[in-house]
Formats: sequence, structure tokens, C-alpha cells
Amino acid sequence: MAYHAIVNELKKETHIDYEIIFTDNASSDGTFERLSRLASHDSQVRVLSFVRNFGFQRSILAGYRCAKGDAAIQIDCDLEDPPSVISEFIKLWREGHDVVVGIRSHRVESRYMILFRRLYYKLLDRISDMPHKVDAGDFRLIDRSILDQLHHINDFQPYVRGLVSELARNQADVHYQRNKRQFGNSKFPFRQLIKLAAEGMYASSTTPLRLANYLGTMTALLASFLMLVYIIFRIFLSKTIPAGFTTTTILILFGISINALLLGIIGEYIGRIYNQLRNRPLVIVAKSLNIDHKNISSLNGK
Repeated sequence: MAYHAIVNELKKETHIDYEIIFTDNASSDGTFERLSRLASHDSQVRVLSFVRNFGFQRSILAGYRCAKGDAAIQIDCDLEDPPSVISEFIKLWREGHDVVVGIRSHRVESRYMILFRRLYYKLLDRISDMPHKVDAGDFRLIDRSILDQLHHINDFQPYVRGLVSELARNQADVHYQRNKRQFGNSKFPFRQLIKLAAEGMYASSTTPLRLANYLGTMTALLASFLMLVYIIFRIFLSKTIPAGFTTTTILILFGISINALLLGIIGEYIGRIYNQLRNRPLVIVAKSLNIDHKNISSLNGK
């Protein structure tokens, strides 16, 4: 079980007081009942159960905001990220690093998925306004200085790993082999990976917006040039250049497709602005165990 594996690793560290914060995104498999039993036997266990599934990024940020210690480590309960790496995180943190990131040197996935992930992170790092590590996930340690700053982040659709990378001043890496999932089945299908990839792009960079501007300008120039060529041909070669229905149709469809692409990208940013201006709470907590009520109020936006 994740709880016992994590506790066993933390007990190896001397002079450390710890708390374990579980976030439950309205699961329907009895998770909260199991966590309740854990919390009743261990006062260091904290539990946040949300009224609905707010997504794992907002769940992670909620956990960070409730953390009281000098540092916090995020780890998934499926134990694909090995708790044995925690000691290396703590060692580098004690050496002065404010963020320690776990880098997956090996993972149990198809070659195509591994290639897709690496290409995505390389692209994201190239176009992003902040640095991104290739093959890095949310398994990492962050210092209290970063945790305090995360309290002031007011982002309805947070991309937490990007935020942490942006706030980091002295970041270190730990390479490890990712394990095969040990408990349950993944509830993060491929479409969710695509959604997360898009969130990373839109949250970390304004390049797609600039790309829309460049593409629109280039298309307008190309269309203007083609119209000029068509007019010249029509004037001097009117007998051999008929007014073609196919050409007109293709140009119309080409214009529609470009407009749709540009409106789609712009719409993503407008949607983010809209959600930001609504200033909704990060999450809504239905039940909590061993959590300070001040932290709960800050999560609910009160």
C-alpha cells in the first residue's frame, strides 16, 4: 500500500517530522473510507476529499497549499514513482536546492508513447516562456519558499509543474526507473494526455497565439499575391484562363480552414481569460481530516 511504503521511507530520515496529505477527487471506490481509517490511526495523515473531480493538476496544487512543512514531495499512490527516491530528494534539498525533479530514465510504456512524450517535452521547452525538463512529471520536492509563492497563484487552470519550474531558483534532477503500476487501473486515458499536453502549451507559452498571427499574415500575403497573378492572367490571357469553379471553391475552403484554425487557438486563450475573470475557487472540499480550517478556507476561495 502506498501509505506504508511512503512511511517506511520517511522513517529512514532522521530529525524529520512529516505529514502525509491525501487528495481524493470524488472517487467512488471507497477510497475516502480507507483514508478515514488511516487518519483515525495516524494523526499525521491529512485527507482532502473534493465534491467532484477537479482534475489532478488542481488536486496537486491543493495539496501543496495545505502542506505545513519546510518542503513537500508529490507522489502518486499507484507507486509507479518509487518512494525509495525520496531520500535522494531530501539529500539534494538539504544541499540547498529549492526544487528537486524526478526524471524518468525508464518507464514501462510502448516505444511510440515514450517517443511521443519526449518530442512533446522538447517542443514545449523550445516554445515555452519557462524551462521544462524532458521526461519529468509531478514527482518532485519543492521548498517552502516555492510553497509560499504557490499560495499567491490565482490560476483557474494551473499547470503545476510549469509553475514550479518558473518559480525555481536552484533546481536539481534525480534520475530513476519508473515502475509498473502496482495498484488499480489507470483512469488517465489517452485523451486526458492530449488535454494535459494542450494545457501545458497554453499555460506555458504565448507562441501558439503568435503563430496564429504569423500564419494569418502569411496567408493574407499569399492570397493577395495569388489574386494579383490571377488578375494579370485574366487581363492578358483571358481566352485560355477560364473562370474556374474549382479554383474558387478551393480558395474558399482554404480560407475557411485557416480561419477555423486561428479562431480555435484564439478561443483557447479567450476561454482561459474568461475562467480567470470568473475567479472561482481552486477546489471545493466536501470533507477533510486533520486539516487546518484556515487552509480549507483558502482553497474554497473564502
